[in-house]
Amino acid sequence: MSNPREEDWSMIRRRAALLRRVRQWFDRRGFVEVQPPCLSWETIPDLHIDPIAVDANQLGLGESRGPQLFLQTSPEAAMKRMLAQDVPSIYSLGPVFRSGESGALHNVEFTMLEWYQREAALAEGIETLGSFVTEILGRDRFQCIRYRDLFRERLGFDPIDSSLATLQDRVAEIDRSLATSLAHDRDGMLDVLLTERLQSALGLGDPMIVTHYPLSQAALACVSEDDPQTAARFELFADGVELANGYDELRDAAELARRFQHCNKQRVAKGRASLPLPNQLLAAMRQRFPPCAGVALGFDRLLMVASGRHEISDVLPFPIDRASCRAEFDRCVWERYNEVSRMRNL
Repeated sequence: MSNPREEDWSMIRRRAALLRRVRQWFDRRGFVEVQPPCLSWETIPDLHIDPIAVDANQLGLGESRGPQLFLQTSPEAAMKRMLAQDVPSIYSLGPVFRSGESGALHNVEFTMLEWYQREAALAEGIETLGSFVTEILGRDRFQCIRYRDLFRERLGFDPIDSSLATLQDRVAEIDRSLATSLAHDRDGMLDVLLTERLQSALGLGDPMIVTHYPLSQAALACVSEDDPQTAARFELFADGVELANGYDELRDAAELARRFQHCNKQRVAKGRASLPLPNQLLAAMRQRFPPCAGVALGFDRLLMVASGRHEISDVLPFPIDRASCRAEFDRCVWERYNEVSRMRNL
Protein backbone atom coordinates (compact mmCIF):
# COMPACT_ATOMS: atom_id res chain seq x y z
CA MET A 1 0.00 0.00 0.00
CA SER A 2 1.38 3.40 -0.95
CA ASN A 3 2.08 6.05 1.65
CA PRO A 4 -0.61 8.72 2.18
CA ARG A 5 -0.12 11.94 0.25
CA GLU A 6 1.54 14.79 2.14
CA GLU A 7 -1.62 16.92 1.99
CA ASP A 8 -3.59 14.06 3.59
CA TRP A 9 -1.08 13.83 6.43
CA SER A 10 -1.21 17.61 6.87
CA MET A 11 -4.95 17.54 7.51
CA ILE A 12 -4.65 14.50 9.78
CA ARG A 13 -2.11 16.44 11.86
CA ARG A 14 -4.40 19.49 11.92
CA ARG A 15 -7.27 17.32 13.10
CA ALA A 16 -5.14 15.80 15.87
CA ALA A 17 -3.96 19.24 17.01
CA LEU A 18 -7.51 20.61 17.09
CA LEU A 19 -8.79 17.59 19.02
CA ARG A 20 -6.09 18.24 21.65
CA ARG A 21 -6.92 21.95 21.86
CA VAL A 22 -10.63 21.28 22.28
CA ARG A 23 -10.05 18.77 25.05
CA GLN A 24 -7.60 21.08 26.82
CA TRP A 25 -10.12 23.95 26.66
CA PHE A 26 -12.82 21.94 28.42
CA ASP A 27 -10.43 20.22 30.82
CA ARG A 28 -9.15 23.61 32.02
CA ARG A 29 -12.72 24.61 32.84
CA GLY A 30 -13.51 21.56 34.94
CA PHE A 31 -15.58 19.63 32.43
CA VAL A 32 -15.22 15.84 32.49
CA GLU A 33 -14.94 13.95 29.21
CA VAL A 34 -17.36 11.03 28.85
CA GLN A 35 -17.77 8.33 26.20
CA PRO A 36 -21.48 7.67 25.49
CA PRO A 37 -22.34 4.55 23.47
CA CYS A 38 -22.62 4.82 19.68
CA LEU A 39 -25.30 2.11 19.65
CA SER A 40 -28.47 2.13 21.75
CA TRP A 41 -32.02 0.76 21.86
CA GLU A 42 -33.30 4.34 22.00
CA THR A 43 -32.85 7.48 19.93
CA ILE A 44 -34.00 11.10 20.14
CA PRO A 45 -36.89 11.74 17.68
CA ASP A 46 -36.18 14.65 15.35
CA LEU A 47 -38.30 15.85 12.46
CA HIS A 48 -35.36 16.33 10.09
CA ILE A 49 -32.92 13.62 11.18
CA ASP A 50 -33.16 9.89 10.45
CA PRO A 51 -31.14 7.45 12.58
CA ILE A 52 -29.51 4.33 11.13
CA ALA A 53 -31.22 1.18 12.47
CA VAL A 54 -29.32 -2.05 13.15
CA ASP A 55 -31.12 -5.40 13.32
CA ALA A 56 -30.93 -6.77 16.87
CA ASN A 57 -30.80 -10.37 15.65
CA GLN A 58 -27.77 -9.62 13.52
CA LEU A 59 -25.98 -8.55 16.68
CA GLY A 60 -27.03 -11.73 18.48
CA LEU A 61 -29.15 -9.80 20.97
CA GLY A 62 -32.59 -11.15 20.09
CA GLU A 63 -35.71 -9.01 20.17
CA SER A 64 -36.50 -9.01 23.89
CA ARG A 65 -36.04 -5.23 24.01
CA GLY A 66 -37.06 -4.50 20.43
CA PRO A 67 -36.28 -5.54 16.86
CA GLN A 68 -33.60 -2.92 16.30
CA LEU A 69 -30.99 -0.68 17.84
CA PHE A 70 -29.89 2.72 16.56
CA LEU A 71 -26.55 4.23 15.74
CA GLN A 72 -26.80 7.47 17.67
CA THR A 73 -27.43 10.75 15.85
CA SER A 74 -26.18 12.55 18.96
CA PRO A 75 -24.86 11.48 22.38
CA GLU A 76 -27.62 13.57 23.98
CA ALA A 77 -29.78 10.82 25.49
CA ALA A 78 -26.91 9.03 27.21
CA MET A 79 -25.30 12.27 28.41
CA LYS A 80 -28.56 13.51 29.92
CA ARG A 81 -29.00 10.20 31.71
CA MET A 82 -25.52 10.77 33.16
CA LEU A 83 -26.52 14.26 34.29
CA ALA A 84 -29.50 12.75 36.09
CA GLN A 85 -26.96 10.75 38.13
CA ASP A 86 -25.50 13.97 39.52
CA VAL A 87 -22.28 14.07 37.47
CA PRO A 88 -20.50 17.44 36.97
CA SER A 89 -20.39 19.40 33.71
CA ILE A 90 -19.48 16.96 30.94
CA TYR A 91 -18.41 16.87 27.30
CA SER A 92 -18.15 14.21 24.62
CA LEU A 93 -16.06 14.18 21.44
CA GLY A 94 -16.81 11.25 19.18
CA PRO A 95 -18.60 9.77 16.15
CA VAL A 96 -22.31 10.08 15.41
CA PHE A 97 -24.36 8.79 12.47
CA ARG A 98 -27.24 10.17 10.39
CA SER A 99 -28.92 8.36 7.53
CA GLY A 100 -28.90 10.08 4.13
CA GLU A 101 -26.56 12.87 5.20
CA SER A 102 -24.37 13.64 2.21
CA GLY A 103 -23.13 16.87 0.67
CA ALA A 104 -20.65 19.70 1.01
CA LEU A 105 -21.39 20.03 4.75
CA HIS A 106 -22.71 16.54 5.54
CA ASN A 107 -21.40 13.00 5.91
CA VAL A 108 -23.24 9.93 7.21
CA GLU A 109 -20.62 9.55 9.96
CA PHE A 110 -19.11 12.64 11.51
CA THR A 111 -17.54 13.84 14.75
CA MET A 112 -19.67 15.73 17.25
CA LEU A 113 -18.53 17.78 20.21
CA GLU A 114 -21.34 17.98 22.74
CA TRP A 115 -21.28 19.47 26.21
CA TYR A 116 -23.61 20.15 29.14
CA GLN A 117 -22.81 22.93 31.57
CA ARG A 118 -24.46 22.43 34.95
CA GLU A 119 -26.30 25.28 36.67
CA ALA A 120 -26.13 27.32 33.46
CA ALA A 121 -29.00 28.97 31.60
CA LEU A 122 -29.28 30.77 28.26
CA ALA A 123 -26.85 33.62 28.96
CA GLU A 124 -24.16 31.37 30.41
CA GLY A 125 -24.56 28.88 27.56
CA ILE A 126 -24.10 31.62 24.97
CA GLU A 127 -21.06 33.05 26.77
CA THR A 128 -19.37 29.65 27.01
CA LEU A 129 -19.98 28.91 23.33
CA GLY A 130 -18.75 32.36 22.30
CA SER A 131 -15.62 32.11 24.43
CA PHE A 132 -14.90 28.67 23.04
CA VAL A 133 -15.22 29.58 19.36
CA THR A 134 -13.25 32.83 19.61
CA GLU A 135 -10.32 31.11 21.31
CA ILE A 136 -10.33 28.02 19.10
CA LEU A 137 -10.64 30.00 15.85
CA GLY A 138 -8.40 32.83 16.99
CA ARG A 139 -11.06 35.51 16.52
CA ASP A 140 -11.17 38.73 18.57
CA ARG A 141 -14.82 38.57 19.59
CA PHE A 142 -18.23 37.10 18.84
CA GLN A 143 -21.54 38.81 18.18
CA CYS A 144 -25.13 37.95 19.09
CA ILE A 145 -28.40 38.76 17.38
CA ARG A 146 -31.95 37.61 18.07
CA TYR A 147 -33.62 35.52 15.39
CA ARG A 148 -36.49 37.94 14.85
CA ASP A 149 -34.11 40.95 14.79
CA LEU A 150 -32.01 39.18 12.16
CA PHE A 151 -35.05 38.86 9.89
CA ARG A 152 -36.28 42.37 10.63
CA GLU A 153 -32.93 44.03 9.92
CA ARG A 154 -31.88 42.03 6.85
CA LEU A 155 -35.15 40.94 5.24
CA GLY A 156 -37.52 43.62 6.47
CA PHE A 157 -40.20 41.58 8.25
CA ASP A 158 -40.87 39.84 11.55
CA PRO A 159 -40.56 36.06 11.13
CA ILE A 160 -42.98 35.24 13.95
CA ASP A 161 -45.77 37.79 13.50
CA SER A 162 -45.78 38.06 9.69
CA SER A 163 -48.49 36.22 7.76
CA LEU A 164 -47.93 32.96 5.91
CA ALA A 165 -48.71 34.85 2.69
CA THR A 166 -45.79 37.22 3.35
CA LEU A 167 -43.42 34.31 3.90
CA GLN A 168 -44.70 32.50 0.82
CA ASP A 169 -44.10 35.58 -1.32
CA ARG A 170 -40.51 35.82 -0.09
CA VAL A 171 -39.84 32.12 -0.65
CA ALA A 172 -41.38 32.40 -4.14
CA GLU A 173 -38.59 34.84 -5.01
CA ILE A 174 -36.22 31.91 -4.49
CA ASP A 175 -38.32 29.02 -5.83
CA ARG A 176 -41.99 29.36 -6.75
CA SER A 177 -42.76 25.63 -6.65
CA LEU A 178 -41.08 25.30 -3.26
CA ALA A 179 -43.15 28.21 -1.96
CA THR A 180 -46.32 26.43 -3.09
CA SER A 181 -45.35 23.15 -1.43
CA LEU A 182 -44.49 24.91 1.85
CA ALA A 183 -47.45 27.30 1.83
CA HIS A 184 -48.78 26.15 5.23
CA ASP A 185 -45.39 25.33 6.81
CA ARG A 186 -44.15 28.47 8.56
CA ASP A 187 -41.00 26.87 9.95
CA GLY A 188 -40.20 25.26 6.62
CA MET A 189 -40.39 28.62 4.85
CA LEU A 190 -38.32 30.31 7.56
CA ASP A 191 -35.64 27.63 7.20
CA VAL A 192 -35.49 28.27 3.44
CA LEU A 193 -35.13 32.03 3.96
CA LEU A 194 -32.49 31.61 6.64
CA THR A 195 -30.48 29.18 4.51
CA GLU A 196 -30.84 30.92 1.15
CA ARG A 197 -30.98 34.60 2.10
CA LEU A 198 -29.12 35.01 5.39
CA GLN A 199 -26.70 32.23 6.31
CA SER A 200 -23.87 32.97 3.87
CA ALA A 201 -23.33 36.38 5.51
CA LEU A 202 -23.47 35.16 9.12
CA GLY A 203 -20.26 35.03 11.13
CA LEU A 204 -18.01 36.62 8.53
CA GLY A 205 -15.07 37.89 10.56
CA ASP A 206 -16.66 37.69 14.00
CA PRO A 207 -18.55 34.46 14.76
CA MET A 208 -22.29 35.11 15.12
CA ILE A 209 -24.64 33.49 17.64
CA VAL A 210 -28.31 33.74 16.68
CA THR A 211 -30.56 33.50 19.74
CA HIS A 212 -34.25 33.22 20.66
CA TYR A 213 -35.56 31.02 17.87
CA PRO A 214 -39.36 30.83 17.35
CA LEU A 215 -41.10 28.72 19.97
CA SER A 216 -42.26 26.35 17.21
CA GLN A 217 -38.56 25.54 16.70
CA ALA A 218 -37.79 25.06 20.38
CA ALA A 219 -36.86 21.36 20.01
CA LEU A 220 -35.57 20.52 23.52
CA ALA A 221 -35.16 24.10 24.79
CA CYS A 222 -37.08 25.95 27.47
CA VAL A 223 -39.39 28.83 26.67
CA SER A 224 -37.52 32.15 26.74
CA GLU A 225 -38.11 34.12 29.94
CA ASP A 226 -38.19 37.53 28.21
CA ASP A 227 -40.09 36.68 25.02
CA PRO A 228 -42.75 33.95 25.33
CA GLN A 229 -42.99 33.67 21.54
CA THR A 230 -39.43 32.37 21.46
CA ALA A 231 -37.32 29.54 22.84
CA ALA A 232 -34.10 29.66 24.83
CA ARG A 233 -32.27 28.22 21.82
CA PHE A 234 -29.15 29.56 20.11
CA GLU A 235 -27.04 28.65 17.05
CA LEU A 236 -23.47 29.51 16.13
CA PHE A 237 -22.35 30.54 12.63
CA ALA A 238 -18.81 31.22 11.45
CA ASP A 239 -17.83 32.18 7.91
CA GLY A 240 -21.36 31.39 6.74
CA VAL A 241 -21.28 27.85 8.17
CA GLU A 242 -23.63 26.63 10.89
CA LEU A 243 -21.39 25.12 13.56
CA ALA A 244 -23.45 24.54 16.70
CA ASN A 245 -26.92 24.36 18.21
CA GLY A 246 -27.56 25.06 21.88
CA TYR A 247 -30.38 25.10 24.44
CA ASP A 248 -31.23 26.15 27.92
CA GLU A 249 -32.30 22.55 28.40
CA LEU A 250 -35.93 21.67 29.02
CA ARG A 251 -36.26 19.83 32.35
CA ASP A 252 -39.97 18.95 32.30
CA ALA A 253 -40.14 15.24 31.34
CA ALA A 254 -43.89 15.39 30.61
CA GLU A 255 -43.45 18.33 28.22
CA LEU A 256 -40.46 16.61 26.62
CA ALA A 257 -42.54 13.47 26.01
CA ARG A 258 -45.30 15.62 24.48
CA ARG A 259 -42.80 17.23 22.12
CA PHE A 260 -41.42 13.83 21.09
CA GLN A 261 -44.95 12.59 20.35
CA HIS A 262 -45.71 15.72 18.32
CA CYS A 263 -42.45 15.27 16.42
CA ASN A 264 -43.43 11.70 15.54
CA LYS A 265 -46.79 12.90 14.21
CA GLN A 266 -44.96 15.42 12.02
CA ARG A 267 -42.57 12.71 10.82
CA VAL A 268 -45.44 10.46 9.78
CA ALA A 269 -47.18 13.36 8.02
CA LYS A 270 -44.01 13.91 6.00
CA GLY A 271 -43.70 10.21 5.10
CA ARG A 272 -41.02 9.36 7.65
CA ALA A 273 -41.12 6.54 10.18
CA SER A 274 -42.26 7.15 13.72
CA LEU A 275 -39.44 6.58 16.24
CA PRO A 276 -39.67 4.95 19.68
CA LEU A 277 -39.71 7.35 22.60
CA PRO A 278 -36.49 7.45 24.68
CA ASN A 279 -38.21 6.10 27.78
CA GLN A 280 -35.00 5.52 29.75
CA LEU A 281 -34.10 9.18 29.32
CA LEU A 282 -37.60 10.32 30.32
CA ALA A 283 -37.54 8.07 33.39
CA ALA A 284 -34.16 9.45 34.46
CA MET A 285 -35.36 13.03 33.99
CA ARG A 286 -38.45 12.39 36.14
CA GLN A 287 -36.16 11.41 39.01
CA ARG A 288 -33.70 14.29 38.84
CA PHE A 289 -32.28 16.56 36.16
CA PRO A 290 -30.18 19.65 36.92
CA PRO A 291 -30.48 23.07 35.29
CA CYS A 292 -27.99 23.12 32.44
CA ALA A 293 -27.11 24.55 29.04
CA GLY A 294 -26.31 22.06 26.31
CA VAL A 295 -24.49 22.57 23.02
CA ALA A 296 -23.87 20.22 20.07
CA LEU A 297 -21.10 21.35 17.69
CA GLY A 298 -19.94 19.74 14.45
CA PHE A 299 -16.23 19.19 14.95
CA ASP A 300 -15.52 18.52 11.26
CA ARG A 301 -17.17 21.81 10.29
CA LEU A 302 -15.12 23.57 12.97
CA LEU A 303 -11.99 22.08 11.38
CA MET A 304 -13.23 23.24 7.96
CA VAL A 305 -13.54 26.83 9.14
CA ALA A 306 -10.24 26.72 11.06
CA SER A 307 -8.37 25.46 7.97
CA GLY A 308 -10.19 27.54 5.36
CA ARG A 309 -11.77 24.55 3.61
CA HIS A 310 -15.22 24.58 2.01
CA GLU A 311 -16.30 20.93 1.99
CA ILE A 312 -16.44 18.41 4.79
CA SER A 313 -14.74 15.81 2.58
CA ASP A 314 -11.62 18.03 2.65
CA VAL A 315 -11.14 17.43 6.37
CA LEU A 316 -12.24 13.79 6.76
CA PRO A 317 -9.60 11.05 6.38
CA PHE A 318 -12.18 8.86 4.62
CA PRO A 319 -15.53 10.43 3.63
CA ILE A 320 -18.32 7.91 3.19
CA ASP A 321 -17.70 7.56 -0.56
CA ARG A 322 -14.09 6.53 0.18
CA ALA A 323 -14.66 4.65 3.44
CA SER A 324 -15.48 1.30 1.85
CA CYS A 325 -12.87 -1.40 2.41
CA ARG A 326 -13.52 -2.70 -1.09
CA ALA A 327 -12.86 0.73 -2.58
CA GLU A 328 -9.60 0.99 -0.67
CA PHE A 329 -8.65 -2.52 -1.75
CA ASP A 330 -9.37 -1.68 -5.38
CA ARG A 331 -7.33 1.50 -5.10
CA CYS A 332 -4.38 -0.35 -3.63
CA VAL A 333 -4.54 -3.04 -6.31
CA TRP A 334 -4.63 -0.40 -9.04
CA GLU A 335 -1.68 1.48 -7.56
CA ARG A 336 0.28 -1.77 -7.25
CA TYR A 337 -0.53 -2.61 -10.87
CA ASN A 338 0.76 0.77 -12.01
CA GLU A 339 3.91 0.35 -9.93
CA VAL A 340 4.65 -3.08 -11.46
CA SER A 341 3.96 -1.72 -14.95
CA ARG A 342 6.43 1.11 -14.42
CA MET A 343 9.12 -1.33 -13.21
CA ARG A 344 8.63 -3.55 -16.25
CA ASN A 345 9.07 -0.56 -18.53
CA LEU A 346 12.37 0.50 -16.95
